[in-house]
Amino acid sequence: MENKTYGYIRVSTREQNIERQLVSLLEAGVEEQNIYVDRQSGKDFRRPSYKKMMRKIREGDLLIVKSIDRLGRNYQEIMEQWQFITKEKKIDIQIQDMPLLDTTRTKDLLGTFIGDVVLQILSFVAENERDNIRQRQAEGIAAAKARGVQFGRPLIPWPDNFSDLYRKWEDNRITTQEFAAFCNMSRSTLYERIRHYRKNLKKN
Repeated sequence: MENKTYGYIRVSTREQNIERQLVSLLEAGVEEQNIYVDRQSGKDFRRPSYKKMMRKIREGDLLIVKSIDRLGRNYQEIMEQWQFITKEKKIDIQIQDMPLLDTTRTKDLLGTFIGDVVLQILSFVAENERDNIRQRQAEGIAAAKARGVQFGRPLIPWPDNFSDLYRKWEDNRITTQEFAAFCNMSRSTLYERIRHYRKNLKKN
């Protein structure tokens, strides 16, 4: 059976464009029907298209990926997956942005050693960048919250007569269900608002 060439593309979100990776793989001679695309995080290899490709690809085939971070961003899992692909499944890999990571060219001992060292360095860099992105996101969210930016679904506004309704509810003149209906809130939202209201009462 003739060996085939496959391509793998990964972007982190559905909004990200795959065009750059796709063009690069097509120019390398990969047929479009042999290109697999995942639109999710690179933190692990539990990705539907990647797993589907791994079931189809056979010994002697070639897998081409634009860059190591498109393959994944978890240092340990990239190393394990690389060993699985090259040693167990006996598939060749080309990382286009890093010519040293091309198992079709590095069959001798020195070439394999150099490839393994470069792989370890780039895998570490990929995971470190993922951690940096996560840290920057956390810092950005914290800074935005400090400026008063609200995240999540917008809060249902307090009704003008909330204080009166609260007193009636406290005096058992209306039920919780009635209180929630008057405020156009669910019971869980109402209880959250009551907690905030009581905190404000204590402060004042």
